[in-house]
Amino acid sequence: MTSLPGFAATSSELEEYGRSLRAALPRRDHAALMLPERDSLAIMEQQHADRLQDLIPVRVGRMLESPFAFYRGSAALMAHDLANAATTGIEVVACGDAHISNFGWYGTPERSLAFDLNDFDEASNAPWEWDVKRLATSGYLAALENNLSADTAKEIARAAATSYRTMLAKLMQQTPLDRYYARVDSTLMESHLRGSARQIVKKSISKARRNTSERVLDKIGVVETDGVLRIVDNPPILVHQPSATVEGAQELVFHFLNTVRADIAVLLSHYTLMDVALRVVGVGSVGTRCYILLLRGPSGEAFFLQIKEAPKTVLETFGNRPPRLLGRVLEQGDGFNGRRIVASQRVLQATSDPFLGYFHVQGRDFYVRQFRDMKGAVDIAQLDANLLSQYVQLCGALLARGHSQSPTAGIIHGYLDGSKRFDNAIADWSAAYAEVVLSDFEVLQNAVKEGRVPAERGL
Repeated sequence: MTSLPGFAATSSELEEYGRSLRAALPRRDHAALMLPERDSLAIMEQQHADRLQDLIPVRVGRMLESPFAFYRGSAALMAHDLANAATTGIEVVACGDAHISNFGWYGTPERSLAFDLNDFDEASNAPWEWDVKRLATSGYLAALENNLSADTAKEIARAAATSYRTMLAKLMQQTPLDRYYARVDSTLMESHLRGSARQIVKKSISKARRNTSERVLDKIGVVETDGVLRIVDNPPILVHQPSATVEGAQELVFHFLNTVRADIAVLLSHYTLMDVALRVVGVGSVGTRCYILLLRGPSGEAFFLQIKEAPKTVLETFGNRPPRLLGRVLEQGDGFNGRRIVASQRVLQATSDPFLGYFHVQGRDFYVRQFRDMKGAVDIAQLDANLLSQYVQLCGALLARGHSQSPTAGIIHGYLDGSKRFDNAIADWSAAYAEVVLSDFEVLQNAVKEGRVPAERGL
């Protein structure tokens, strides 16, 4: 980008520059997998070093559920493997972990349901190709998990890349403002589906709409003693910690409120913090310091916020990418990684949680969001070949929408143009990398069997 007139470049100039990049890296060359020498267990141990050690077996147990579950938890391995791979050199605000299970439903401020990328813990500036490869490979592995053939899995990976390319082309015909407002909601999705696809989506929508604070209250269990609400422990998934007190959490909430919009700060002034507990979430995040805050409103209603630790992104620690956002090197410390996650989410999502905020305490960064506010996901295990292909195409289109917010998107469009060479190359790369994932999964299985790595299953 240093040779371009920066943000003043016209669409035609950006596209022309993108076309010129094919000479250095032809689109078909994205098929090449250049895997560096590495020890997958050593990388995992390095990532685990600063996590809560008593939860590492839970994380490992969740990763052992299947190769796809392992892939969900091994963004660090993929970042390491991509660190020295050939790229066009064009960066975007990237998700960093754009696998198909990181797309889902969530409630908008208008109380409608949106479907979009919904995990940004690893987000930062990175080569756009990395997100596409992570997405396509996840489609390939999901197909294998659903007992589909390798040929079908490859076609599904190809569909993800094709959808990304064609949607980006459509988006680049729009103005940046139009791209900014583009989004997929439940009404739009239902109107484009028929038969079993529509039924599956309607089921996931219905489940998402029930994911409210009241539902969380019923699910996790809360008791009231002398007018004080307390979360019921369910170890090791949900536990109180001596170091996490209500008094301490109140101070953190004060810092958090300085990073949210004024209307949200005023809204939260109606609520009283009642309790705080450690809550294990996901696969990749297990072992990081994640808490839920229980607040009570003036009518006795419950409201939940989630505090998640924000370590450095794997794009930085294993992918060797400097911590940037929109081309600017941001200052470290004072909540940098929480700010990175919140800023990236607002860039990549069409509409975001208004309760997003962040803070820095005792040398660690954290971000805050509403807990399970109408969140939901499509059950990928229910999808046959046709439905899985449709689903990954939707994810590919939404990834393109996210990338189209970056001013470099026109260069990517010029590079890809209307050719299927890139799509075919990504399908080949995904098939090759899926074999790496299967091998790493077997390594972890053997390490657990030999007692080298502890694991707790079923949690």
